[in-house]
Amino acid sequence: MHPAHRPRRRTARRLWTAALAALALPLTMLGTGSTPAQAAALQCSVDYRTNDWGSGFTAELTLTNRGADAIDGWTLTYDYAGDQKLTNGWNGTWSQSGKTVTVKNAAYNARVAAGAAVTTGGQFTYSGTNTAPTSFAVNGTTCAGAHQPPITVLTSPEPGSVYSQGEAVPLAATAAAADDATISKVEFYDDTTLLGTDTSAPYTYSASGLTVGSHSLVAKAYDSMGASAASTPVGITVASGPTVVATPGQLGIQQGESGSYEVKLSKQPTANVTVTTARASGNTGLSVSAGASLTFTPANWDTAQEVNVAADASGTGSAVFESTAPGHGKATVTVTQLAAAKDYDARFLELYGKITDPANGYFSPEGIPYHSVETLIVEAPDHGHETTSEAYSYLLWLQAMYGKVTGDWDRFNNAWEIMETYMIPTHADQPTNSSYNASEPATYAPELDTPNEYPAPLDGTVSVGPDPIAGELRSAYGTDDVYGMHWLQDVDNTYGYGNSPGNCEAGPSDTGPSYINTFQRGAQESVWETVPQPTCDAFKYGGPNGYLDLFTGDASYAKQWKFTNAPDADARAVQAAYWADVWAEEQGKGEEIAGTLDKAAKMGDYLRYAMYDKYFKKVGNCVGPSSCPAGTGKDSSHYLLSWYYAWGGAVDTSAGWAWRIGSSHTHGGYQNPLAAYALSTYDDLKPKSATGAADWAESLDRQIEFYRWLQSDEGAIAGGATNSWAGRYATPPAGTPTFYGMYYDEKPVYHDPPSNQWFGFQAWSMERVAEYYQQSGDARAKEVLDKWVDWALSETTVNPDGTFLIPSTLKWSGQPDSWNASSPGANAGLHVSVADYTNDVGVAAAYAKTLTYYADRSGDSEAASTAKALLDGMWENNQTALGVAVPETRADYNRFDDPVYVPEGWTGTMPNGDTIDASSTFSSIRSFYQDDPAWSQIESYLAGGAAPTFTYHRFWAQADIALAMGSYAELLE
Repeated sequence: MHPAHRPRRRTARRLWTAALAALALPLTMLGTGSTPAQAAALQCSVDYRTNDWGSGFTAELTLTNRGADAIDGWTLTYDYAGDQKLTNGWNGTWSQSGKTVTVKNAAYNARVAAGAAVTTGGQFTYSGTNTAPTSFAVNGTTCAGAHQPPITVLTSPEPGSVYSQGEAVPLAATAAAADDATISKVEFYDDTTLLGTDTSAPYTYSASGLTVGSHSLVAKAYDSMGASAASTPVGITVASGPTVVATPGQLGIQQGESGSYEVKLSKQPTANVTVTTARASGNTGLSVSAGASLTFTPANWDTAQEVNVAADASGTGSAVFESTAPGHGKATVTVTQLAAAKDYDARFLELYGKITDPANGYFSPEGIPYHSVETLIVEAPDHGHETTSEAYSYLLWLQAMYGKVTGDWDRFNNAWEIMETYMIPTHADQPTNSSYNASEPATYAPELDTPNEYPAPLDGTVSVGPDPIAGELRSAYGTDDVYGMHWLQDVDNTYGYGNSPGNCEAGPSDTGPSYINTFQRGAQESVWETVPQPTCDAFKYGGPNGYLDLFTGDASYAKQWKFTNAPDADARAVQAAYWADVWAEEQGKGEEIAGTLDKAAKMGDYLRYAMYDKYFKKVGNCVGPSSCPAGTGKDSSHYLLSWYYAWGGAVDTSAGWAWRIGSSHTHGGYQNPLAAYALSTYDDLKPKSATGAADWAESLDRQIEFYRWLQSDEGAIAGGATNSWAGRYATPPAGTPTFYGMYYDEKPVYHDPPSNQWFGFQAWSMERVAEYYQQSGDARAKEVLDKWVDWALSETTVNPDGTFLIPSTLKWSGQPDSWNASSPGANAGLHVSVADYTNDVGVAAAYAKTLTYYADRSGDSEAASTAKALLDGMWENNQTALGVAVPETRADYNRFDDPVYVPEGWTGTMPNGDTIDASSTFSSIRSFYQDDPAWSQIESYLAGGAAPTFTYHRFWAQADIALAMGSYAELLE
């Protein structure tokens, strides 16, 4: 009954989990007098990759343990043939003597379990040639070189191509094997559906019968050594008939300049065809200057010709140009006239065009943003074509920026409608809220340390406090229903629960988006240990009680619905609405989005549930489930944004019960002072309820204090605080610092990996502080930012070629001083260090936005120049056909075979028939992954091959990069 939400994090950093199995050996096997077992010889491989800019480079080395025993402590050595000189290193202690480089493990990655891997990296200078080393040794044992997978490129069709229904689509690929291997076959896929196979070069396939709509095509090559790799997806469109094709779909032209887009036909005609182009609507400062009439023949029909558009010297805004031809579907291109100097707005539009091009695979047919274009990805979402409330909030923000650049606010309003339709539960999804008793919000259940301690017993003897805001929300909005997003959605119904909006149990046959949940068993439960479950559990799948008895222990179970909200996403939606209103008002178009602003204010009103203790107990020094007193009103509010709030109730409308909970755990990375500022002071976003605006005013002050309390001696922001130690109101260790009586928690909410380690939380959270500071000038926010920016800049490297490294994994020691609002402590004992660095473009974009907003208000020139360098670097070095992205080595994918705890004797089935029992693993209850084009890379890795490398196009990251370009254009260009 009490769901728990997890964050998005790119890569699980703890790679040693498999070694814990060794600790399960019976003690009777020790000291028996038998002949001691001899440790197996060390076996290893090293994968070596570089990023070279001519006079220097970074090297990434992945050490994989190929033996049967764990490696406890490692020293990696290798030699260079040239004059490569070490500058610095990370994820280990690096040194160099002559041509020999030595890397010794750090304390946190000394143990490498059998089959696991660890990655370390260094930076070097050189002159002349930069030949890669050919031999590596670990602890004196020579390692095998890791066999590299083949390189696969889908050469046909071209990205963005349009074909007519019934027309064969010609697929072609090139494939090159590494080392001494040869290519054995190439497979061609439409998303995850195998279309055909070719075993000899040239690798081709003619795909017939593709349905009308967008398709994501992939080629996958296999080599003779068993390795495989898939190409970057290529998006195409199948139209119902012949059509004019225009690319790109978005074009930015600066004042007084001209630009062009290309047109061609989708299908060979039998006679000449004339394509006519004209402005159909919008900005009259844009006009066709050449190519208004173009002739295509049966010989040159697929050779692109240019349409030139000129911009006058003073106009701004967008116009729609239509290219039409008799008997053909028309093509439309949106052209936006930009101010003369707005190069970064032009970048925004270019990337926006890639993101929103239906053929590129970012969206479902309903217009829902997927978590990623790629399907095989495991983070907090355990499949790429799931989505999160986070993705919806980024869509809103992206469309708000589009409105700023183009003056078109229809897309922002439409994005909110899509979110409201598919991600905010309807009344049919939460049908029994009228039975909710605000005096008894929920029944207590403890959070337990590990999944194998579940189900957690419900305990009705523990007192819970009253819900102080339910009545005023009902009065303000005339409904008992909650207006907030659920956090996780299976967009393509891959699992088959069929919990589509308004439909509790449609099942595998449902083709629309389906609500699901995963995390629910304590802080140690990683994504690799979760059991996916429907949000409406009607006992149709799972066991006799559906999935409920895996999580809570009770005498009997009733069919029920349950939803979990991720407060950071709803707050980001409010943040996006604030900026939309600011920008629309500047254009004199505020009325166009007034209705959407009202909905954002309503969402912010309900978001206050994130401010409350999980069971509405009194905040401060809350120890003991029975002895910690129930709250009596607002004294159960900590006024921070917690990890989640949740609500649920009976499926049976005559059952007469429903419940709501807050969360006792607060994380620095989830706070959003800009949203609090907007909801408390901005008239267009003030909530309707009696105390909503006042609560957000209190929250704004509390959040700024929270950052100050969590700020380390160096400047980074530490984990967070809890009102319920260990999730069950346990007694914290003696000396634990407090914040308004809440206890400091270094890694609040989840521990695998620790929630305080990811630099992305720093960038996301400080970006919101920087926006708030830029808008308000609040000196308290500036104080936090001054120190944080100095620290972050000191840990940032931008190379001469524009490549960069920013912090990735953080390590923490010490703790803050207990909070004294009148005399804050210096936190001299709270420290952070950077364990390793990354070129992650999504996090770098959020970081660049932080620097941009901070620099605009403070005038800090180093922050401004670094923001520009990060944006220029990723734009120049990391563009792909689908966006901006970098390769990632996913050593954590050795966990596909991780066991999923299911109690002995419990059996059930997934909708597709996968068995759930005590022998289940992550992959065994997700057998659909075996049909994924990238699955063989996982199989190879699990069998001892190299850690797989993927180039992911996450929706949130692409949106954040586009937004960073637009923000820089607005403030610093």
